[in-house]
Amino acid sequence: MKLFIPDIVYIHPKVLTYDVGKKAKAYLEKLNIPIIESRKVEIEGTCPSENYVKAKKTIYLTVNNQKKLRPCKPSADYQFALSSSCPGHCEYCYLQTTQGEKPFMKVFVNIEEILEVIQDHINKNSPNITTFESGSITDPIALEHLTGNLKRCIEFFGESQKGRLRIITKYNNVNSFLAINHHQHTKFRFSINTKYVINTFEHNTASFEERLIAAKKIAHAGYPIGFIIAPIIIYDGWKKEYKELLSHLKTQLKDYHEEITFELIQHRFTATAKELILTRFPKTKLDMDEEKRQLKWGPYGKFKYIYPKEKSMDMKNYITELIDKNFQNATIEYFT
Repeated sequence: MKLFIPDIVYIHPKVLTYDVGKKAKAYLEKLNIPIIESRKVEIEGTCPSENYVKAKKTIYLTVNNQKKLRPCKPSADYQFALSSSCPGHCEYCYLQTTQGEKPFMKVFVNIEEILEVIQDHINKNSPNITTFESGSITDPIALEHLTGNLKRCIEFFGESQKGRLRIITKYNNVNSFLAINHHQHTKFRFSINTKYVINTFEHNTASFEERLIAAKKIAHAGYPIGFIIAPIIIYDGWKKEYKELLSHLKTQLKDYHEEITFELIQHRFTATAKELILTRFPKTKLDMDEEKRQLKWGPYGKFKYIYPKEKSMDMKNYITELIDKNFQNATIEYFT
């Protein structure tokens, strides 16, 4: 798919003291993108849905001053951010409730300072290996062409004895990572789903075929790979389509014999998320009928609506059976 290009860019004054910030500004200037130097972003639409759409085309180049990283179970020990939000319009995204009415994209330029914080966490956990997730509040590959920060991270972790990086993406802009001496210290996981789910709910993301091509490139470059099937959604014909999904994945990776991991996440939503989703996507086909779900207490102090236990176990057992049937080299890391 085409690289994301914003409609407008705001730049914090401090950004231009960093080389990455200067390069990002020069790149955007060549594209004739309007640039405003400011300490805040101003988005004034006529309604919440317009604010959302405008925000998704707005970038704020700034710095990340976080010194203490948050845990990120079950994916990794910690999470860190090279950016926040992303260009995708995934209707079910849990970030709907965490990034406000105007989820513009913050892109951080102080990469070396971010890596210093990561190294500090590695040192404190030594001699154990410490894993870091880079995609909890963003899709780092979607915005990589603006900064090159993820490439720098992969180089850093390639040289690290005790640090490991995990990346999750729905995008296919991976060519800049193929020649890095990563020493298998970075693991790429591609978010995949049935064509119905991708085409219906995952707007402005790479297609299923584009993601598979990117996964093959990454695999051939020697990186560990995995796949997140999320959210797993029950709809008419879901079993047939998830069967086709994994059969197609098997065909595409027939020459890959290293371990492949899978993370399985069923669809869930909060009451707040449902309200926002219906505001932003009034014609959504997402099934968010609370009467058909059961409540589960979430780790961040909110109840989530998940599938009832019987349907949840059917989903887990069915997808697990398909993976075991199609991949002898597969490990399922978790189902949630």
